[in-house]
Amino acid sequence: MKEKPKVPHINARAETVHKLPLFREGFAKRRCLVPATGFYEWQKREDGKQPYRFCRKDLEPFAFAGIWEFARLGGEDILSTAMIVGEANPLVGAVHDRMPVMLMSEDYDRWLGPTTSVDDLKAMLKPYDAALMEAYAVNRAVNSVKNDTEECTEPAAD
Repeated sequence: MKEKPKVPHINARAETVHKLPLFREGFAKRRCLVPATGFYEWQKREDGKQPYRFCRKDLEPFAFAGIWEFARLGGEDILSTAMIVGEANPLVGAVHDRMPVMLMSEDYDRWLGPTTSVDDLKAMLKPYDAALMEAYAVNRAVNSVKNDTEECTEPAAD
């Protein structure tokens, strides 16, 4: 029987990342920062899914909480990263019930610290302050991975 390739997980739930066998060791020993300037969520509408971009109001980069692991995909060893997702703040919650965990910059060192306790790590897995964020509808061109242009981050025309 042919072995089915193992596909790395790209998201880990904040509520269970510390206890699921798939993520537990990575959470304890292999945490990382995933840099970003924004992220997208989609809202279901009668005319299809409308993408929204979420970013900081000051447009500064930030980091998502992540963990990393080695994985085997199709017989090849790869390095895999999973972002931690949790409860949405009120801004994101208007579009989707979950969001990636955005860390406060003052927490980066503690997140990466080898001696940070699991309880301290879990305390960082909370919704980002919605007052520090903004959201806007973007062009549906973002719905295709073929489109990697500025158009994907610009506000949608009404």
